[in-house]
Amino acid sequence: MIVKLEEIIKESQAAVGAFNTFNLEITQGIVRGARKAGLPVIIQTTENAIDYAGLEALFYLIKATLEAESGEVPMAIHLDHGKKLETVKAAVDLGYSSVHMDASEYPFEENIKLTREAAELGHQRGVWVQGELGNIYGKEGLLKMQQGVDLKKLMTNPDQIKEFVQRTGVDTVAVAIGSLHGHFVGQENIDFEKLEAIRKEIEIPIVLHGGSGIPDEQIKKAIQKGVKIINVDTDLRLAFARALKETLKIETDLIDPRKILQPSVEAISRVVYDKARLFNQI
Repeated sequence: MIVKLEEIIKESQAAVGAFNTFNLEITQGIVRGARKAGLPVIIQTTENAIDYAGLEALFYLIKATLEAESGEVPMAIHLDHGKKLETVKAAVDLGYSSVHMDASEYPFEENIKLTREAAELGHQRGVWVQGELGNIYGKEGLLKMQQGVDLKKLMTNPDQIKEFVQRTGVDTVAVAIGSLHGHFVGQENIDFEKLEAIRKEIEIPIVLHGGSGIPDEQIKKAIQKGVKIINVDTDLRLAFARALKETLKIETDLIDPRKILQPSVEAISRVVYDKARLFNQI
């Protein structure tokens, strides 16, 4: 059942998983895992996913899969890390139930300006808008960190978060509190002191990006301290790739892509089932 993000957040007692997709198989895995768990999820696409599959093709693929397979389980479609206003506008016009304007790489005032414009665009169509304050780094960030960049200096400044939320009018906000995008060796750690300071300043839902590399106990604690949405992408890719490699290793003569990919769909489904239950404190 396709719903607006607002409906999912209002009904959720804990946190909601936001899972990235860029093709049919990953989308099916997310929907089937969520339906098995009987728990709402957010299905989201990045600009890179849109570059790969096309905005309209990807949106309608997700929409059709939800209509066919989600049953009565609420699911929302979200634009993740929209870097350009034109992408945000296109997603809003197409029917995304929420959008993320990521202007976090810009100076504070420019971030506010771009995010406020995105919020105005979204709210005209009844679409929730997510802003971002602080730098949530991924693979490129890791390289810079190795060259001497202090990760703590890239985190969200609690002294700025209230002003950012008030002046932009966003409905949710992504914060940088220690998590990272992508797959790497090592363990991420959430700065709970910073999270608590941010929570004291704002009441809107807090979004945690880079949820794949964070230990379960830290996830549970983050939810208790105010995180309402948790993004997961890398864990899905790892599950997909591992299942695919194992299938091709065992079934060396397979040439039917449907049979080759089905175990990967099932692997995605299991990850989503487990994550959805974890986020809902089950």
